[in-house]
Amino acid sequence: MHRHRTRAHAALRTRHNWVQLAKFCVVGVVGYGINLAVYTALIHAGLHYLLAATCSFLVAVTSNYTLNRVWTFRDRRAGLAAQGMRFFVVSLASLGANLLALHVLITLGAGKLVGQAIAIVLVTPLNFIGNRLWSFRHPRAPQEEAA
Repeated sequence: MHRHRTRAHAALRTRHNWVQLAKFCVVGVVGYGINLAVYTALIHAGLHYLLAATCSFLVAVTSNYTLNRVWTFRDRRAGLAAQGMRFFVVSLASLGANLLALHVLITLGAGKLVGQAIAIVLVTPLNFIGNRLWSFRHPRAPQEEAA
């Protein structure tokens, strides 16, 4: 437990991690805009809010993966297919959390657009941690793989 706390403190003191978080948030803002724009268009087209949220997620996640791979986590690139699949799994977990939060917020009386806006913000920390620690983890050095 102490070792994990020490690692967490060291990570919080590292400037590179804060820069990376800032880049992730910029990409997230772009994805957030894309998500809400597509979601709004689909709601206005008559789609159910959960289906609209799922479709807008798929559009935004494609943009986010591309931007995070080439900019945010550029130093952590690995195989496109394997890394993309890990990103997609983290994104699906985030989508599940988003849909749950959205449903709860709408049930509590939030509007569909406001509910989606809040749900996205609530899920962002889960998304960052999953992508930082798993999707875009540092590729192993060849000698580590052999061991």
